[in-house]
This record gives sequence, structure tokens and C-alpha cells, in this order.
Amino acid sequence: MALVDRIKCDARDDSTLVWKHESEEIKLGAQLIVNQSQEAVFVKGGQALDVFGPGTHTLTTGNIPLVTKLIKLPFGGQTPFTAEIWYVNKTVKRDLTWGTRTPIQIIDPVYNYPVSIRSYGQWGIRVDDARSFVTQMVGTLRLAGSQKIEDYFIGEILQKLSDSLAKYFVEKNVSAFQANAKLNELSTLTMEAIRPEFARFGVEIVNFNVQNISIPKEEQQKFQEILGKRMEIDQIGQARVGAAYTTMRTFDTLEKAAGSQGTAGSLLAGGLGLGLGVGAGIPAGQLMAQSLSSPAGAAGGDIAAKLQKLKALLEAGLITQEDFASKKQKILEEF
Repeated sequence: MALVDRIKCDARDDSTLVWKHESEEIKLGAQLIVNQSQEAVFVKGGQALDVFGPGTHTLTTGNIPLVTKLIKLPFGGQTPFTAEIWYVNKTVKRDLTWGTRTPIQIIDPVYNYPVSIRSYGQWGIRVDDARSFVTQMVGTLRLAGSQKIEDYFIGEILQKLSDSLAKYFVEKNVSAFQANAKLNELSTLTMEAIRPEFARFGVEIVNFNVQNISIPKEEQQKFQEILGKRMEIDQIGQARVGAAYTTMRTFDTLEKAAGSQGTAGSLLAGGLGLGLGVGAGIPAGQLMAQSLSSPAGAAGGDIAAKLQKLKALLEAGLITQEDFASKKQKILEEF
């Protein structure tokens, strides 16, 4: 490859983070041209050596001391040498996007139910330390293409996002179904988690946003069904406890009445002694329980159960406030 005496390299577009000059055959006395918002880094044997900022630089042993020391270039003349020259774009990039390629699996801490979460958002970076960036990303990982570098960072973002979501939901006792109400907090938490990893590569993260968190519709529907069944089981359990309580209260009332003086007390005492209701052949406890659990009371319990279930669906984010108000009105009209 012919020696070059003018070194200049323009990126294909502004989205490119780093690119390499095509020739590695360089001679002393050549002019190195670096555009605004760029830095040029000389790399030899995987080491990032001398760095040049914007401007036109004539390469001499005086301004490439690290290259000179490593290669042991003689002073004077136009001695040729080989080295890689990497150009680094130092402009701020705010319009980068990220998204989950596969769902993040977590256990909802409120409902103790496994859910799959998908998410997407935006992020922005700026190369703060070109030498460190080239050494870490190009020298060590050998990632030359901008897309490969972004893919690496997106992988870090998704890993930290997964950890941040699980930690946040558990510590704050927040359901995954309410995650979209917490996007600002989750964005800040994830950004702080990924900042050290970016800084390790000489990159400053300037913005990070979680724009949406979603759960697949089929999982939401399945969760609604399971939540409904759980509530039915809870209601049955509560009904049994309520019936037992009513029976106990009935006997307490009858015992007190039987111990009281007067005709009513005598009659009830006789009824309790016989185990019969007054003149009907019905056990007294059953008679009182029937009176306390009248159709009106049962209807009221059904109404309360329906309203409780409706409220739970609203809090889980499975219905809107408008749906809640409409269905609530219909339930109350049935009472």
C-alpha cells in the first residue's frame, strides 16, 4: 500500500461513533486533518497512543511522542511507519433507541404472579474520553462498526433495566401492571445503574428514557381470569366465616334472652331446652340465623363483592376509571 502524506477521514453520517482510516502506512511529515467534533487516535499493537483534536497537524517525532517511543523512529527525514488511525465522533447523540428483543420475566410482587414485560425507549451518549473509548471498544473488544458498539451498549441497558425493574417492584411493592405510572422513576433508576458501565468505556450517558412498559394482552387476559377465580375463592371463604359468626351471635342472643325474666324469656328458655322454635318445630338457632341472613342481606353481600372485584381490576390497571364508574353505577342500580 502506498505511503500517504495527507490523512483525512469523513464519516459516512453523523450517527457513526468511530471509524478507521483505510491506510496504515504513514510517513513523518504527512498532514493529519481532524474535523470539528472529532478526535484522531493513533493505535499500535492494540494500544491507544497519541490523540489529536480538531485542526491540521503535520506529523513529526515531536507531536507523536508515544508512537515515536514505541516504534523507535529516528529523528528527521520522512521515515515511514505503520499504525492505525481511528477517528472518534465526539458529538452528542440523543436520538438513539433501545427495546427489548425478548420479554423480561419477573414475578409480580403484589399478586405473586409471573409476567412477561416488554419495554422500549431512547438514550443518548457522548464519547468523553477518546483514548479510553478506542482502547476498550476497539482495542479490547475489536468492535469497529458503530452498530456493533450500539448493540453492546443496548445489551448492557437491557440487563440493567431487568435488574432495576425487579428491584423497584419488590422494594416499592408496586405491581408490574402499574409500571407505566412509574416511568420517570424507572428511567432515573436505570440510568444511574448503567452510568458506571458507560464511563468505563470513556462514554458519558447524557439521557435515558423508558417510554413504555407493556404486558402481552394474552397474559393480561389470563391474569384477569386467575384474579377473578381467586376473588371468588376469597368470597366463599369469607361467606363461610360470616355464616359461622352469625350462628355464634345468634346463640349468644338466645342465651341472653333465655336468661332474662318475663314471658319472652321463659318461652325462649323452654324453646332452648327443647331445641325448638316457638310453635313451629324449627330449631331456634336456625330460625334466628334465617332472620339475620334475609334475602336483603344476601343481596347486599353480592353487591359488596361485585364492587370489591371491580375495584381490584381498576387498581391492577386492567380497566379504566371510566369503565369502573360505568360498571359501578350498573351494580348499584341492581341493589
